[in-house]
Amino acid sequence: MTLELYGHRFSSYTQKALIAFYENETPFDFMDLEEPANNAALERLWPMKRFPILVDGERTILEATGVIEHLAAVRPGPVALVPGDAAAAVEVRMLDRVFDNYVGTPQGDIVVNAIRPAEARDAYGEAQSRAMLETAYAWLDQRMASRQWACGEAFTMADCAAAPHLFYADWTHRIADRFAALKAYRARLLARPSFARCVDDARPHRSYFPLGAPQRD
Repeated sequence: MTLELYGHRFSSYTQKALIAFYENETPFDFMDLEEPANNAALERLWPMKRFPILVDGERTILEATGVIEHLAAVRPGPVALVPGDAAAAVEVRMLDRVFDNYVGTPQGDIVVNAIRPAEARDAYGEAQSRAMLETAYAWLDQRMASRQWACGEAFTMADCAAAPHLFYADWTHRIADRFAALKAYRARLLARPSFARCVDDARPHRSYFPLGAPQRD
């Protein structure tokens, strides 16, 4: 049965899931949320209306991490995004959460704050989000000084998370030149064919970015 992935190509979490499909050339139908009918179907499947979600027959899988874990479990391919070794898998899952919670979340909070009416914006909250990004950048820079990918030499689910989150984080709160190892890692992610495809497919939607999408990427 054909897999159906509901998402939006400009969404960082949708891109996280798409990278997993592209890495293993897993066939699927993309249920683009630019289409009203797909939005209505999404709401029926998941009232929170958060995405991506995956429909695999009778199963509905929520959240990008869940989608990637499901693919690794039931539709595995040559690229093992979740290692079979239990200890290695723990590290991958840990870094997946680091990128989601300490890069993706503060970056998203800054963007949401920019969308609010001026009188409703939270300057203190935005400052906290920017401080969290700075702390995450420093920690990740030290880590990536001796690594090709987030968990070593193999591209994993952690890198699926890192790619879109660092991509948009640099647009939102620029990664300083002093974080040279992190900037080099972001460049490697951009050069990865699976993520480069996501970036190119999302280019028509760059006007959606409320802070102004730079043209450097």
